[in-house]
Amino acid sequence: QVQVVESGGGLVQSGGSLRLSCAASGFTFSNYAMIWYRQAPGKQRELVALVTSGGRTNYADSVKGRFTISRDNAENRVYLQMNSLIPEDTAVYYCAASAGGQPYWGQGTQVTVSS
Repeated sequence: QVQVVESGGGLVQSGGSLRLSCAASGFTFSNYAMIWYRQAPGKQRELVALVTSGGRTNYADSVKGRFTISRDNAENRVYLQMNSLIPEDTAVYYCAASAGGQPYWGQGTQVTVSS
């Protein structure tokens, strides 16, 4: 059974940091690109960061230099280190696993940044 479970969200003040974690099981993790998305109220879901199966990373312009994505294939986990958070980062953050077909999605974790 495929599971993708996010954790680590919460309330943080502007300028603070959070580390999101995504635990995956039920598929061959190392073969999948892992992606963090977010969706703010009233807005479309947007890609935040991704790490390919080969370890290459890519980021949305809005988070470059502030967020870092990493993966641990031994633990089947992907992380999103978020620094210098701003209120505009407030959203539900979702983890997804993609190998070209239909991605596997988690349920999301709420991140709220207060000003």
